Amino acid sequence: MLFKSPVFSQASGSIAGIVYSRNAGGMYTRSRVLPTNPNTLAQQAVRNAMRELTDAWTNTLTNTQRENWNTYAFNTPTLNRVGDFTHKTGQQMYIRSNIARLQAGIPRVDNAPTVFDLGSFTPLIGFTADASASTISLPFTNTDAWANDDDGHMLVYMGRPQNATRNFGKGPYQLLTRIDGASGTPPTTPVTPTSLFPLAAGQKVFLKVNVCMPDGRYTNPQTIDSIVVA
Repeated sequence: MLFKSPVFSQASGSIAGIVYSRNAGGMYTRSRVLPTNPNTLAQQAVRNAMRELTDAWTNTLTNTQRENWNTYAFNTPTLNRVGDFTHKTGQQMYIRSNIARLQAGIPRVDNAPTVFDLGSFTPLIGFTADASASTISLPFTNTDAWANDDDGHMLVYMGRPQNATRNFGKGPYQLLTRIDGASGTPPTTPVTPTSLFPLAAGQKVFLKVNVCMPDGRYTNPQTIDSIVVA
C-alpha cells in the first residue's frame, strides 16, 4: 500500500509491529516479522570480519589512525535508508571500508583515506547472462584508476535469478567475482565468471558492483540487471 503519512515525512524502522520503509514508489509499511537465523557460511564470514575489525579498531590502530578515520568520516557524509546524508563515526567508516575487503580476501586498510569522498568508477553499462554456458559476461572500464593500481579491486555480487517483471533487486547478494587492478597491465575486459546459480532464458539477473579504491575508500554500489539469454 502506497500512502502519504500525515505524521511522518520520512520514516525507517519499526514501531509497534509495523515496519516503515520506502522504495522507488514512496513510503510503505508492512508487518514486522522476526527473521530466522540459518547461520550460513556467508553470515559467519560477516560476523568474523566484524569481530576482526572491531578488535583491530580497539587494540591495533593507534590514536592517530583512529583520529584520521574520525576526520574522514566527518568530511564524508553517506546516504541513509531514507535518502538523507548522515555522518558515520570513524569506527563505522573504518568497518564500512574494510568489511567487504575481508570478505573478498583483500587485506584491510588501517590508514584512513586523505581524500574526502567515497571514490567512484565508470558506471557499467550492462552484462550478458548466458543460460547455455552458465556464465556472466561483464564488461568494465579498465582505464579507471582502480584498475591500474595493484591495490584497486572491483567486487561483483550476484543475486538469485528472478522473474523478468521484477524491477528491483534487493538481494541477498553473494560475491560472484573479484577483479584485481594491476599497475602497468590492467585487467582484461570483459570478465566471464561462472554463474553462482542455474540460469534459464527469460529470467532477470541483478548484479551489485562496488570498488575498493587503492587508498581504502569504498564506493557506493551500482546495481545493474539483464535478461538471461539462451
